[in-house]
Amino acid sequence: MSWITDSGPMRDVVMSSRVRLARNIAGLPFPIIMDKETARETMKKVYNAIMNSNSALVNRLKFIPMYKLDPVERNILVEKHLVSSELIQRADYTGIIIDDKEEICIMLNEEDHIRFQCILAGNQIEEAWDIIDKVDDVMEENIEYSYHETLGYLTSCPTNVGTGMRASVMMHLPALVYGGHINGILQTISKIGLTARGLYGEGSEALGHIFQISNQVTLGPTEKEIVANLQIVVKQIAEKEKLTRKAVHEANGIEFEDNVYRSLGILKYAKKLNIKEFMALLSQVRLGVSMGIIEDVSLTDIDRVMILGQSANLHSYAEKHNKLGTDLDIVRAEVVGRLI
Repeated sequence: MSWITDSGPMRDVVMSSRVRLARNIAGLPFPIIMDKETARETMKKVYNAIMNSNSALVNRLKFIPMYKLDPVERNILVEKHLVSSELIQRADYTGIIIDDKEEICIMLNEEDHIRFQCILAGNQIEEAWDIIDKVDDVMEENIEYSYHETLGYLTSCPTNVGTGMRASVMMHLPALVYGGHINGILQTISKIGLTARGLYGEGSEALGHIFQISNQVTLGPTEKEIVANLQIVVKQIAEKEKLTRKAVHEANGIEFEDNVYRSLGILKYAKKLNIKEFMALLSQVRLGVSMGIIEDVSLTDIDRVMILGQSANLHSYAEKHNKLGTDLDIVRAEVVGRLI
């Protein structure tokens, strides 16, 4: 989970950068209408295409069929932002090819036959694109994609036709929320082909003031243009967030710092934490760490706690510590108290 453990540019605001490419194999039905036998043959075809290549990446990759993981293990992958919830819902005929650092993940038979993903720490959207573009090239040497000369790459959902690319950054924007600026910013970016989603993508809440900013348009602009446009906007939003943080701190002084430390104290000593309260408090502490108010906790610590405080990770912890059946809000408080 290198996007958590590694440092990265602008990590105080930009938590991670991710690029995803959707691809389908020519001549095969899309996964949504494919039978299980064809789906399994498709996974084997994709696996052989990349594992039999000359890429140095091969030695870092492993194949994991979803049916071999229990429901908790599958959901942990979702909580780590490595796979989508759609993939794990069809576990009988889906799988992933993933590298040892969990930077590259190839989802098989999700909405499309192949969904390449690279996720890196901080603001590294250009680097993520460069990595996943090379993986795509390796695959294309051995597999013919569904492609139209005018439309580009053909996908199950029309909104992905063209480049098949979703480039996104996960941003922590508490000051813009508190200052009442976030709605105006989200409306503005929607006018230039970008959109904002919550912590776990489309339809999810922006828990902990975390937003995923991504391109909305895949047909027309090139991959490089999509990445460049996103990068410009991300830098502008990050700069406004930092200026707003400074202004709020200067305006509120001791009250601001008191709120940060109170949030840290609750996380350390609470006996019960629901998910919304947990994420709200963690957001305050992350803000305090980013601004140097809290010095003995790192951003890596905070982001790791964020993942481990999610439901599937808590189920796994409870199972290992003979606490199955215990209220997850109680388990969450215990886990967070140990780690903060």
